[in-house]
Amino acid sequence: MTLEQTIAAIRPLCAQSAEEAKQYFSSIAIPLGSLGMLQDAIVQIAGIQHQAHPKISQRSVAVFCADNGVVAQGVTQCGQDVTAIVTENLNRAQTSVCRMALHTNVRVLPIDIGVACDVQGEKIIRRKIAYGTQDMTQAPAMTREDCIRALEVGIEMAEKCKADGDHIVAVGEMGIGNTTSTAAVTAVLTGRPVTEVTGRGAGLSTEGLHRKIAAIKKAIALNQPDPSDVVDVISKVGGFDIAGITGFYLGAAAQGMPIVADGVITAAAALCAVRLCPAVQDYIIFAHESQEPAGRVLLDTLGVHPFITAGMRLGEGTGAIAAIALLDLAFAVYDEMPCFADTAIEAYQPLT
Repeated sequence: MTLEQTIAAIRPLCAQSAEEAKQYFSSIAIPLGSLGMLQDAIVQIAGIQHQAHPKISQRSVAVFCADNGVVAQGVTQCGQDVTAIVTENLNRAQTSVCRMALHTNVRVLPIDIGVACDVQGEKIIRRKIAYGTQDMTQAPAMTREDCIRALEVGIEMAEKCKADGDHIVAVGEMGIGNTTSTAAVTAVLTGRPVTEVTGRGAGLSTEGLHRKIAAIKKAIALNQPDPSDVVDVISKVGGFDIAGITGFYLGAAAQGMPIVADGVITAAAALCAVRLCPAVQDYIIFAHESQEPAGRVLLDTLGVHPFITAGMRLGEGTGAIAAIALLDLAFAVYDEMPCFADTAIEAYQPLT
């Protein structure tokens, strides 16, 4: 579907299914509300899937890989070649998210949406828009047309996951320099100062951090992205990964699938998706709070609370996979625990 068709296809959650799941939780022989946010997530998934006993047994993590031209400004500790290396390692199941996914029965989908060179690997899904973005301190990161193409790649990937039988999907990214584009997008969409939303990424020195902040300020001043136009913001100071993930959220919602967000880059894309279609937020489960400064700002702007606060900042979708493991444990209780009616325990009653 096109971007416009996808947004039009997104519907509210099923309130009846969510309420039935909530009531079933009350019948299980555990203290009321004792699984906290994990319990809330199962109720949310029930509403998304329109069934009181939802499933998450078949699942994938889509990892959007892309380069960022702004690395020319010295905003990263390592070179751009690392994006291609890790993308090919995703193909070989030799990255952190791959090892975690193996232990949680999650299929890994590496997507080349904008790596700066041709990458090799039969498992890599090739949807390259361009060989990385432009240096946003010199010109817009991409054209508006290419931004929409990247959004629609994300939509296509969500449709593929649905067609392949996934019950739930997660999302991650790989791209040297993408915390710079994320900080720029965050500053524009939230109105917060660049200094407040920019962090050290994968280990920048203080001098490097100052270069990063200066590059973001220069890019915003040069390109003048319009905060009321998400496509304009992404195209001018964003990245192909952010655009693809934004489309993936929209596509998953249109397909009736819950989607687990990872860290700061995926949180920025979530804000973009919600600005394009507010109803999409009900389909997103936020895994963790990134240690990057923009992470907390983005979550606060969205008004959400993640499962995990562990100082994680690895990316690739690793935090999302950790959250899926927690969901599996919660579903073990929901699906397998006896109800009060089957035990000698008197049901708990809500306190007034």
